[in-house]
Order: sequence, then C-alpha cells, then structure tokens
Amino acid sequence: MQKPWLKSYPENVPEEIDLDRYQSLVEIFDESVAQYSDRPAFENMGTTYTYSELAQKATDFAAYLQCELGLEHGDRLAIMMPNLLQYPVAIFGAMKAGLSIINVNPLYTERELKHQLNDASADALLIVANFACTFSAIRNETPVKHVIVSQLGDGLAGLKGHLINFAVSKIKKMVPAYHLPEAISYKTALKKGAKHKLTPVTLDHNDIAFLQYTGGTTGVAKGAVLTHKNMVANLMQSSAWLEGSLVKGEEIVITALPLYHIFSLTANCMIFIKMGGKNILITNPRDMPGFVKELSKHAFTVVTGVNTLFNGLLNTEGFDKLDFSHFKFSLGGGMAVQEAVAKRWLKVTGVPLLEAYGLTETSPAVCMNPSYLKDYNGTIGLPISSTEVSIRDEEGNELPQGEAGELWIRGPQVMRGYLDRPKETANVLKAGGWFTSGDVATMDENGFFKIVDRIKDMILVSGFNVYPNEIEDVVACNDKVLEVGAIGIPSESSGEAVKLFVVKKDPSLTEQELIAYCKENLTGYKVPKAISFIDELPKSNVGKILRRELRDL
Repeated sequence: MQKPWLKSYPENVPEEIDLDRYQSLVEIFDESVAQYSDRPAFENMGTTYTYSELAQKATDFAAYLQCELGLEHGDRLAIMMPNLLQYPVAIFGAMKAGLSIINVNPLYTERELKHQLNDASADALLIVANFACTFSAIRNETPVKHVIVSQLGDGLAGLKGHLINFAVSKIKKMVPAYHLPEAISYKTALKKGAKHKLTPVTLDHNDIAFLQYTGGTTGVAKGAVLTHKNMVANLMQSSAWLEGSLVKGEEIVITALPLYHIFSLTANCMIFIKMGGKNILITNPRDMPGFVKELSKHAFTVVTGVNTLFNGLLNTEGFDKLDFSHFKFSLGGGMAVQEAVAKRWLKVTGVPLLEAYGLTETSPAVCMNPSYLKDYNGTIGLPISSTEVSIRDEEGNELPQGEAGELWIRGPQVMRGYLDRPKETANVLKAGGWFTSGDVATMDENGFFKIVDRIKDMILVSGFNVYPNEIEDVVACNDKVLEVGAIGIPSESSGEAVKLFVVKKDPSLTEQELIAYCKENLTGYKVPKAISFIDELPKSNVGKILRRELRDL
C-alpha cells in the first residue's frame, strides 16, 4: 500500500524496525541493566532504585515465585497496586520467572475483580493491603492459589517505609480489615527468594507478556493477549521515534498515569528502561497540589499523560512557577488532546504538547506526532515504523485521502486476540492482519491522521454526523469552562441532539451565555440543546471522560 506519511518522517526514524533483535522484554531489561547498572531507574516517595538494585530485587522476587510457590513458565500473576516501587520489581521479576502478567486496576469493585481474575485464570496475586478487603470478599470464588500482600511503604528505604505503613494503617485508617490467612508479605517474599537461585527461563516472541484488559466500555472487559513480540515491537517502534530528541541514560520521566494502564506501562516503564531513563512514580496524581510539589523536586525532562491530567496541572496553583528549564518533551494520549489545553500548556511550559494515538489491543502505540513540531496541530501524527494505517468504509473498502472512515491498523504490535473470545476477536481482526479500531479518522496529504471520534459516540442530528470531540474542543476554549463532556440525547424533532455536561472555571457562567458562545463557533445543528453544570466529570482510572456515565446521568 502507499505510505504518504513516510515523507513526513523525522530524520533517522526507520520505515521498518528489526523485530528479530530481541526475543523478549527480559532481554531488553537485562541489556539495560548491564549498560546503566549504577544509574537511577525508578524513584518513589524519596527512595531510588538503580538499575542493578531493581534487577536484584526482581531476581529475588522471581526466585520466590519459582522456588517457593512452584509457579512455572506460562503461569499467570495478577498485580493490583498503584504506582509504587514494588510494581516494576514484580513486573520484571514475574517475566524473569517466565510468567504472564495480569494488570489490575486497584479501584476495582468485587464484581469487576472477580470477573478479571476468573477470566484470566490468575494463579497468583500481588495486592496492596489497602485493597485486600476487596479480594478477601471474593477469595473463594477465584482460581488464585497464592496471595502476596504489600504495604504501601514496603518498597521504601530505611525507617521511612515503616513510618508510612504505620501512618497509613493506624493513623489514617486507610487499610480496611481483610481476612487472608494464607497470604505472605511482599518483604518476606523477597527475603525468601534471596535464599534461592533462579533457574533462567527462555522466552520467545510467542510467549504471553501481558493480559491487558480493556475498559469494558462496550460490554464486559476483555483480555487483550499481548505477546513478547507485540511488546518488543512497540517498544522498538516507539523508542526509534523518540531517540532522535532524547538522550539515552539522561532522561527523567514523570510517570503519573498508573502502570497498570497500557499507555504508562509501555510509554514510561518499558521505553525508558530501554533508554536508561529514570521514572518518577507518582502514586496519587489526583492530589494535584501534592503532585505539583513532587514535580518541584525534580529536573524532569519528559511528561506523559492524558488531556485531563495536563488540564488539571495547568489549573493547580504553583504549576506555572515550576522550573521548566530541563523540560524537553510532553506526550498526550489515551483521549483527545484539546487545543485550548495544548496552547496553554505550551505558553506555560515552553514545550509543545504532542498527541499520540494507541489502543490496548495495539500495545498501544499506532501513531505519534514528530518531535520537530513546535505547536499543536490537531492530529494524532504519523504511523510509527512497521505500521500501516488505512481509512475504510463500512464494507471495508479503502477511502480516498481526506474522507472520514474507520481507522484500520496493521503491524507487529497488534494483539494476538482477546483471551478465549473467538467471536469478539473475529469482529476486530480481519483478513490480512488488519485490526479495526472503532475510531473515525481522516488522513491529510502529508500522511497525518486526525481522529474525528469513536463510532459509538457519534451523534446523529437530522441525518448529520456530529462528533463529541469537536464540540468539546470548541467549548473548552471558553475561558469560563474548566472541563466539558458532550453526548447525544433523544430528540423528537431531530432524532438526537447535543447535550453538554460542564464544570465551571468561572461561577458566573450561565447556560444562555454558553449556548450563545456555541452559536458563534458551531453550525446550527451542532449547537447543544441542553446543558447541565456539574461539579466533576466522571472519569476512568487514567482520567478519560466516561461518556457512557454521562449518558446514564
């Protein structure tokens, strides 16, 4: 197929990657440990692990899984925790033992957790004590054989970890009672593992690295089977894109999105391990004043996130006073980056907010804007190396440049399929290896793609397609609006009409004022017919606005 995007590629970015260079993520990890042994790898709450320290703890954890629990190549470990130093130890330790990893949102309800552990056939679970009560309630309804419980401060050095654990448990009462008498502590697991010698496990492209669950926005959550081939491919694709603008062994990346989300897992943890970078793990990014205080301690060079995170920082006191002299690169994904947020971000930080696009099913990166851009361009960028993207109609026919249709993707990062769901897999994986994204997009003459919206979120007003992303982007430019979400509601006259849910920045904003603003900036059928002012928009674990919950409202 023709690839018009290649003419817009940055210098030194290859059209194709060498997929045979590595057989597994463990190979990449071991290479980085050898190359960057004494450099800092992860920091959280004032404690730093070097690459060699991380590798030793991961090996001890792997030996515990292998020698004490008897877990074997291909068994599955679920990890249920926020961003803590224990997380990368568990990830790389589990992979060293030949296990597949099931990333679990720690805020899951009993129902959601039970579904995921059963669907994934989890053999073992590493869980933070704060959320152990959720698992305790469904313990006997899952296949989990082994449980490891960690306190929040277990990864921290010296007395600090003990003090945090005491404060969290005894003073703040943040650990609800749970009953897991067979559970072993994370610290004990490391101590026991250190007494054993790990038997190396050979992994290859076909081994499952992660069972990464979708958000369940269109039904029950499904496990995307991401192999070592998928993850290695996306790691090499993405790092090839970034290495021209970043320096190996020197970057400091702010990791505020949770590592259990595919964006943060690949873009922060894996890519910057490969590049010898330092990850600053933010355990609770919802505490925006605390987040800004943490940022003030670091000469950070890279920040990744979603639009709502960037917007939240911009509206937090003290953020604009931070030292941005080392800041090089910011990347937005997971949801559309709004023009108003991008422009304000550039003004405050001096660094453009570049948008990327990916999905759980594509490990995740598909498209990325080149680092040579100096300002927001409203697109998701260009297909990354070894990736083909096509715009198709409902019958699967390729559409001419400029026309809107469904985004189809082909590349080595595309998942094997959904775990034990052949029907759902067949619905999205088509002949020739194409994955159908469910997103409406266009491509311009230079090969830049623009997401119009999700097919399922499109609003049909009197036969005209109205895309919530466009409406939200326009309304977000109003100085009195903090956040906005748009949905379709039934209308007797037009089939559907646009409704807005708005969080005010300025309390004086009225419905009439906002509708008048929309009439100035939108064609008639796109103007909202109803507006609800609310205190907060419902969001996913990474800050994506949940339109399905807005529809429930």
